[in-house]
Amino acid sequence: MEQEGNNTLFVKTGTKSGYMIYFEDSFDKLAEYLQQDCRISDRKVCIVTDSTVSSLYGEAVKKNLEGKCRALTEFVFEAGEQNKTLDTVKNLYKHLILQHFERKDLLIALGGGVTGDLTGYAAATYLRGVGFVQIPTTLLAQVDSSIGGKTGVDFDSYKNMVGAFHQPEMVYMNAQVLSSLTEEQFACGMGEVLKHGLIKNASYYEWTIEHMSEIGERNPEILKEMVLESCRIKKAVVEKDPTEKGERALLNFGHTIGHAIEKVKAPELLHGQCVALGYVAAAYISYKRQLLSTEEFFEIRDMNIGFDLMFSVDGIDSGKILEYTKSDKKMQDGQIKFVLLKKIGKAFIDTTVTDEEILEAIDFINADKMELD
Repeated sequence: MEQEGNNTLFVKTGTKSGYMIYFEDSFDKLAEYLQQDCRISDRKVCIVTDSTVSSLYGEAVKKNLEGKCRALTEFVFEAGEQNKTLDTVKNLYKHLILQHFERKDLLIALGGGVTGDLTGYAAATYLRGVGFVQIPTTLLAQVDSSIGGKTGVDFDSYKNMVGAFHQPEMVYMNAQVLSSLTEEQFACGMGEVLKHGLIKNASYYEWTIEHMSEIGERNPEILKEMVLESCRIKKAVVEKDPTEKGERALLNFGHTIGHAIEKVKAPELLHGQCVALGYVAAAYISYKRQLLSTEEFFEIRDMNIGFDLMFSVDGIDSGKILEYTKSDKKMQDGQIKFVLLKKIGKAFIDTTVTDEEILEAIDFINADKMELD
């Protein structure tokens, strides 16, 4: 059903016609859209969620779906990135087998990025592929991880090292869930929002700055406008490059150094916080290469503070962070595919960034180095 409106986006995919993203203010229309797009009356449905989200929204979603599908079950795992593992997926497989789920049945990912990635990977691999739906409940998941079909789990300490591309059949966003986020969780989502503007849309980036106070107050209309525009940006990128063979890699701006920091600082720091630190470092390299002006660079750095994000971090070894960038899954022929900025709103992929440049950028955001200096 390809029809966009004020509350919908349609994402084209390389493997099938595509899927709808619905923007609503409650779960009231969830069953209606699931029947319309996914024919749930003919399918068993398993809601996959974590312990935190289950206590907040599990009952509301189950109540909405009861009697609307062939059978309804729920799989709950302990909340936290540390549980985004093959062991959790194994337990989910066991649940699906015991509930006699078949290839035509459906998984629903109710939660943040961890739940969406894990559920999508399980859906991609159970019986060689079953359908799944994303219901993102964090700002980060709404603007980023729920769209585009990248799924996966962490392997030991290596983030998202095991995964698959598997597109959802539908994405349903309830704006009201953003009110339940902690300040830290909300700020994490803003790291991805600012990233979208920095790589693709300078006017959107400036819009977020102009509406900083309304965003901080979580003004419902402003948040809806913000989430919608971020989704438009991600939709445009993933439609051009659904399996990350080219332009989609721009979405990794800040992730190479960010993932390395996350490896050291999790669970103390969350993913969006690490990405924000990573894009300050990437902007620093762009600045030192004279691609960004002094004013542009320091605006990028200082806006992190405006949105409750950090631009420096203590307790890291710069050399160790550099070493960890070498195990990033975005390596190509032994070279890091680094995303830099030509200017705000214009990103590009560069494979010539040297270890010395990366180390200098890490030192710039290393608060311990600042103190020593």
